[in-house]
Amino acid sequence: MKTSVCVVGGGPAGLVLGLLLARQGVTVTVLEKHPDFLRDFRGDTVHPSTLDMLDEVGLGDRMAALPGRRVGGLHATFDDGTYQVADFTRLPAPHNYVYFVPQWDFLEMLAAEAAKLPTFTLLRATTVTGLLRDASGAVAGVRAAGPEGEMEIESSLTVACDGRDSLVRQELGLRPVDYATPMDVLWFRISRGPSDGDGLAMRIGSGGLMLAIDRGDYYQCAYLIAKGGYDEIRAAGLDALREQVARRQPILADRVGELATWDDVKLLTVKLDRLERWHVPGALLIGDAAHAMSPIGGVGINLAVQDAAATARMLGPKLAAGQPVTETDLAAVQRRRWLPTVVTQNIQRAAQRRIVDPLLHATGRIEAPAPIRLLRRFPALQALPARLAGIGVRPEHVR
Repeated sequence: MKTSVCVVGGGPAGLVLGLLLARQGVTVTVLEKHPDFLRDFRGDTVHPSTLDMLDEVGLGDRMAALPGRRVGGLHATFDDGTYQVADFTRLPAPHNYVYFVPQWDFLEMLAAEAAKLPTFTLLRATTVTGLLRDASGAVAGVRAAGPEGEMEIESSLTVACDGRDSLVRQELGLRPVDYATPMDVLWFRISRGPSDGDGLAMRIGSGGLMLAIDRGDYYQCAYLIAKGGYDEIRAAGLDALREQVARRQPILADRVGELATWDDVKLLTVKLDRLERWHVPGALLIGDAAHAMSPIGGVGINLAVQDAAATARMLGPKLAAGQPVTETDLAAVQRRRWLPTVVTQNIQRAAQRRIVDPLLHATGRIEAPAPIRLLRRFPALQALPARLAGIGVRPEHVR
């Protein structure tokens, strides 16, 4: 099988890249190792920068029709009260909100739209098993295994969008620089009642914080724990976890019994890393394959989508014209996306070091720190964290 571009990974970066390249007439094949997109641990925070880009390609209405929740502000509850820490309504309309939409719905929408284009192919349940090389040693495609058996897919460019445990990255022998993270995340769902209110609720107290994401009839909950502390939490028992959840989110106290077994609780090991070099001859890595993000700010999806938009805009014309993509071209993509990646990760590292880590080891009463109280006193300042998270350092656009 031959294709101009082989995209490994059918997540947000891979499908957006495949869609945008196919719109330019580039023959592109996306490989997704799972038969569907139904994995509950996928992030679902879609920020204004991504919504703006979807408008630019005519998918704004399709996105708005998905079963999501629009949130205009981020609130954090401390022992001394609730504070709004980011006001997305102060951003430019029409997307002056964060959209929480189950990622599988988002990905299915992208896949369905891309499938309408004659140069796009999505191979589900297809796992990459190795790389192809040409006579010069450059990457020339992939070997894969799918429902029809083993296959070889030859391509002029291979783009790795296969996440923080990227097989392509391993095959290339590339090792990211790891940055320490103080926390892991327990991921579970608890039902939401009609009188609970809506939006995004974050409860901060001694021992850490918990985020409850409104998904309509249930909350998707992210419960932060100290790095490597999962075994200790399991040893304490499920009743102890239920008690802690109820303490952090009292509104859920009558429903914590829905955590019936440990199978209802998923562990997300938090990573924060970055490759120094995102490319080799014939291959480019973007999204989490190039830079795994911390969950702070919920920016992972949006950084990946922005990477894909920049890649399609910068490389698409050459690929559509049948011209070879050089390492200079691939390096230009990395240079374009390097600044927003580094700045965002540095903000996340500072937040982990100065906020999250102390909270995870704190005892007693936790009151809002001075910067949070300042945001309440001067509400206009809430536009700054909203802009940093919602739009980012260098939002990409589609011409």
